[in-house]
Amino acid sequence: MDNVSDSEFSSSADELLDTEEGQTRQLEIPEALAGERLDKVLAQLMPEFSRNRIQGWIEAGYVKSHGQILKVRHRSQAGELISVDIQPEPEEMAYLPEDIPLEIVFEDDDLLIINKPAGMVVHPAAGNWQGTLLNALLHHYPKIGEVPRCGIVHRLDKETSGLLMVAKTIEAQLDLVRQLESRRVVRRYFALAWGLVKPQTIDAPIGRDPKDRLKMAIVRGQQGKVAITHIKRLATVELADKSITAIQVQLETGRTHQIRVHLESVGHPLLGDLVYRKRVPAQAAQLEFARGGQALHALVLGILHPRTQETMLWQAPLPPDMTDLVHQLGFSSEVAQVDLESLDV
Repeated sequence: MDNVSDSEFSSSADELLDTEEGQTRQLEIPEALAGERLDKVLAQLMPEFSRNRIQGWIEAGYVKSHGQILKVRHRSQAGELISVDIQPEPEEMAYLPEDIPLEIVFEDDDLLIINKPAGMVVHPAAGNWQGTLLNALLHHYPKIGEVPRCGIVHRLDKETSGLLMVAKTIEAQLDLVRQLESRRVVRRYFALAWGLVKPQTIDAPIGRDPKDRLKMAIVRGQQGKVAITHIKRLATVELADKSITAIQVQLETGRTHQIRVHLESVGHPLLGDLVYRKRVPAQAAQLEFARGGQALHALVLGILHPRTQETMLWQAPLPPDMTDLVHQLGFSSEVAQVDLESLDV
């Protein structure tokens, strides 16, 4: 059947409980659309929504007639009353507060220091529109929504755990960003890497991988940004005929996936990393690591307080999954400890 103009349905299509997304719309099927498939009918009556989106609502059970869930291939009858529960797009939920527990290491009127668990995304993005640190922050401190990016100054990868700073005011955010840009922020990470890792500094620019836009890579020329990583070897153990090294990593810059890209570039990918690895050692099958991602933890964070300029340092102990892995491999339980008094901000 040819498309019918919206004006022919104005009297029935305007019978709404509420036109806002997240509410229910009541529709009466006009004679002109009787016998058509349900998804086609609704696409005609609600032209502001795509047919694919409407099909998704039908398949999810959000379209009913007299309380009965309808199927996509349902043939509508003239005068039939249809109710549609309008569902927002996932990205439309991105900036809503969610009651998600946060491990707060420090908080005052200017900033928050969070110990982020592995598995939590910091900022909403495709595939992760809800359940993020940003959603949790909006619930914990609603006024943080007035700060750009809800006060988030830097990020940790989804499967990386550890310390992360969040500004509660625009003034604090600007100061912390300046500290990052001037490389005054102290950041120490603990990681487990394949092979015998030697103490070294990796100075190699990082940019978007030209062969895989979902990854980062060592990129020379104008596309690469300066990236400097200092690596300190803490201890090494043997697993069958393969070495595993516990390392402490100091970031001088903070590029996306910097530690993971740099370690892979010198032949020492992180244990558990499912993205940056040339191949997985056979010994990996012997490891029990529940994280489902890289063995990387933001262990130490140091800043000058954005208002008082007081030196502040925090250390977050290894989470249980990494502690278990450290013990499983036979490292000392103190392998990740850092003497904060030896660090300068």
